[in-house]
Amino acid sequence: MTYLKWTIRILLLAIIGGFLHYNLPDRDIVRIVNTEVRRVDFGSNSIFWQNAGVGDAVSAVNRDVFFIETIRPNGKPLVFRNEDTGWGWPPYFKFDTADLQTQSRNLISTEADPVWVAVRHYGWRNQFFSIFPNATSIQIVAGPADRLIPWFNLVFITILIVIFATIWRLWLNFRRARIDPRLEDMGEGIDAAQGRMGSFFDRLVGKKK
Repeated sequence: MTYLKWTIRILLLAIIGGFLHYNLPDRDIVRIVNTEVRRVDFGSNSIFWQNAGVGDAVSAVNRDVFFIETIRPNGKPLVFRNEDTGWGWPPYFKFDTADLQTQSRNLISTEADPVWVAVRHYGWRNQFFSIFPNATSIQIVAGPADRLIPWFNLVFITILIVIFATIWRLWLNFRRARIDPRLEDMGEGIDAAQGRMGSFFDRLVGKKK
């Protein structure tokens, strides 16, 4: 039973951690090398794409999607999609996809004369499932050595921990004040009933002897 409880706890923490890791913003310092528009057919990985861009048909099975192709400081490629989130999830309220694509195109640079930018995004990059992080903003930085501190994530997770700890403390107090005493009363009642039942059988057996 102990192993089952720990397994459930670990799975729950993994689900919560994965949810936060996917939806919370992250930033990568990269160099933009190209921007393009691709016609994307949505399949089993459609959960990792926005349902529809603002003004697009909700039921469309394929549509044009903006992409921003970049290179990391270590030379490895990193491709972002550029989609509106609109009023949907996650709540980034992004409506400026076209403007961001124009800004990205204007910041294209070469290896000989690089322009380093910090791309703020959410989501994962997975080549097997054709998943791309969604860019939400771009900011020019001094260089690839710039230190990016995730202030929003730190504050958000701290508030989340405080809320969880408060709810957990309230639950413990409620259980100790209301539930535990009743469970103890029930246990005492069951013990008393068992005692009376035992005495009854003892007397019954004694009479038969």
